[in-house]
Amino acid sequence: MAANKGAQLSKNVLQMKFMQRSVLRIEREQNEDERQKIIDDEHWVLDLPEYKTKEHRYLKDQSYAFCEQLRFGRQSFQGFNPEIEKLMKAEIAEQELKEAEEKEKQNSVSDKEMTQRYSSLMGILAKKFAKKRSRKDIVDEEEVEEPSKKKAFLKPSDD
Repeated sequence: MAANKGAQLSKNVLQMKFMQRSVLRIEREQNEDERQKIIDDEHWVLDLPEYKTKEHRYLKDQSYAFCEQLRFGRQSFQGFNPEIEKLMKAEIAEQELKEAEEKEKQNSVSDKEMTQRYSSLMGILAKKFAKKRSRKDIVDEEEVEEPSKKKAFLKPSDD
């Protein structure tokens, strides 16, 4: 005779001899609940600042692959374990792709650099294709912008 938690057995049924075990079990559960409530109410925690843990000098790892500088944890050669060889090939391809992206970033030119190069190139090309008269004007403008001092002869000292 299993009773639902919501429904309780009558007092007379619980007093019968064969129901004594379930009565004891129910009382124990109630007592445990009351004890737990009392413990939770009395329990308190100190509000202390958290201490910073020191960084460890040593690196802990379960694998020795780092020490041996191995690229893969498990390896397979000559088709011994084809699944691992597929994983190895995929990882190698991924590493090569990352390296290629890094090289491309290093060798690429930013937009600002490109505009500066293009503007200086346009000036050079304008000088190259200008007629002789306009070339002289461009050269004269450059000389005016850059004042040049005439260097005088310095007499060596008599030592």
